[in-house]
Amino acid sequence: MTSAWMEMAASNGAMGVGLVVAAFVVVALLIGAFAVGIRVKRRESPPPTPDEQPHMPAGGPVRETRESRAPDEVPRGDERLLPHDLHRQSSRSAPGQPRRRWDEGSSGSFGSGGPGGGH
Repeated sequence: MTSAWMEMAASNGAMGVGLVVAAFVVVALLIGAFAVGIRVKRRESPPPTPDEQPHMPAGGPVRETRESRAPDEVPRGDERLLPHDLHRQSSRSAPGQPRRRWDEGSSGSFGSGGPGGGH
């Protein structure tokens, strides 16, 4: 063997040893992360018992309330209103407004509910 072949063999051996060392470092990091995860899990509080779980109210399940809301009116005046002049905007229940219903013959989806293109 010539000295060029000897140098190539030596450099391949060093690279192989470097890969093995890198593999051991990765495995050690994974084992360390697993150990830290176990410690963190042990410090957490245990899951709630069935007695600690939320229970249904005595009056039964709470139902959704549907109502129409009307916004507060913006105060009118001769002077221009700036944002700091406005109070916090809210809404109130709007009595006497019927609930929106689907139009008869409408699909209730996108578009007008007509027969579509080509018909």
